[in-house]
Amino acid sequence: MATVELRFTPLPEHVRTARLVGAAMARRAGVADAALDEVRLAVGEACTRAVGLHQLHEVAEPVQVRLIEDEKQFSIEVVDEAPHAVPTDIEAGTAGLPVTEDPEGEDEMGLAVISGLVDDVQVKTGESGGLIRMSWPTATLA
Repeated sequence: MATVELRFTPLPEHVRTARLVGAAMARRAGVADAALDEVRLAVGEACTRAVGLHQLHEVAEPVQVRLIEDEKQFSIEVVDEAPHAVPTDIEAGTAGLPVTEDPEGEDEMGLAVISGLVDDVQVKTGESGGLIRMSWPTATLA
């Protein structure tokens, strides 16, 4: 099991780097080429959400992205340290994630986009921050 961890200042210009690294690691881990665009978009949505929450709550701590390569799956965890009003612990597929974090609905929209892109999504939030874990199957070598 290999893990790569990125930490970046919560600024929108760093989201692109996280997307590129996420897609490169997914390719290296054996995620199907057809799913690489989904990986890139999902990482971008999750990181954009984390950056937005950090800026909204004036959290200066870095956003964390963990890229985890297991034997049969590749996972990406995006961790924010912004306080969340409603604690959640949700595992969902394409059915959607019923979360309302901000009055503008941007958080809910980002989570809906992620759940549409990724079949295996887990969202956990609490007073000290949140985590989105997204996983994709990898090709097994015979």
